[in-house]
Amino acid sequence: MNLRSIDLNLLVILDALLDEAHVSRAAARLNLSQPATSSALDRCRHLFGDLLLERGKGGMRLTARAQALRDPLKNLLAGIAAVVDAPEEPLAAIRQTVRIITADHPGILIAGPLQRALARSAPGIDLVIQPWQSASAALESLARGTGDIAISVFPAIDATAFHRETLLHEHYVMAMRRDHPAAADFTLERWLAYPHVLVSGRGDTRSGLDDQLAALGRSRRIGIVVPSFLMVPPLLEDSDLLAMMPADTVPAAGNLHIAAPPLPVEGFPLHLAWHRRRDTNRAVRHVADIVRDVFAGHPA
Repeated sequence: MNLRSIDLNLLVILDALLDEAHVSRAAARLNLSQPATSSALDRCRHLFGDLLLERGKGGMRLTARAQALRDPLKNLLAGIAAVVDAPEEPLAAIRQTVRIITADHPGILIAGPLQRALARSAPGIDLVIQPWQSASAALESLARGTGDIAISVFPAIDATAFHRETLLHEHYVMAMRRDHPAAADFTLERWLAYPHVLVSGRGDTRSGLDDQLAALGRSRRIGIVVPSFLMVPPLLEDSDLLAMMPADTVPAAGNLHIAAPPLPVEGFPLHLAWHRRRDTNRAVRHVADIVRDVFAGHPA
């Protein structure tokens, strides 16, 4: 293949087409007309000798060749951008949006300090806090380039494609209202005598804790399932509900009684991650530095 004959702008359009799997959405994303984007798709098909996008049930879908092109294409474009943008910009001169994928509690923890720190050091960096759905969805967003940084738990990760570091190690506590009848003598029996709050973004009615109890021949009653730990404290304050919560999600000031879990419960690490394409992106790295500092100064 003669590289001199390749229009790099064509590869930028192809990247959008593979992300969106839709000509009109890719055109809107690139601020191009639909005919121009369709013409670019035809040229890409000729260049790679493959349909790349083909009609499928419910819309367009990527061919196997297109799927194989996605990561190499994004890495190539990121490499070209790094060469073109090689001179380092002063932080104050950067104009960029950085998108952070995180669950609600880490998002609340970092949003204020991050915005204030950026206002001082890099006022041209704008933030988009994107909702967390799952670890796999967060990694997919980083891979597609629709997210820049993710704060989540990533038990397994491809270290060749993603950077991952630990922000903190979280542990669990039991929470209940201060005058809860189980507070004075909190045992396994007392714990199982009352209904529990379960937090699940997917609406699950069981967790690993229920498997742990089943192995002991015991079970608990789930009184309510909610999608966010932010919803738990108000539920506990005027009921007999109990909740096992990451210690970091329990309000520092409130009307809750905190106790150790009545059986051993393993904690978890909270990770900061981004795709290796962002390793040299100064805005992303600066935001990551601030996030790291926020958690370093926050007691786990």
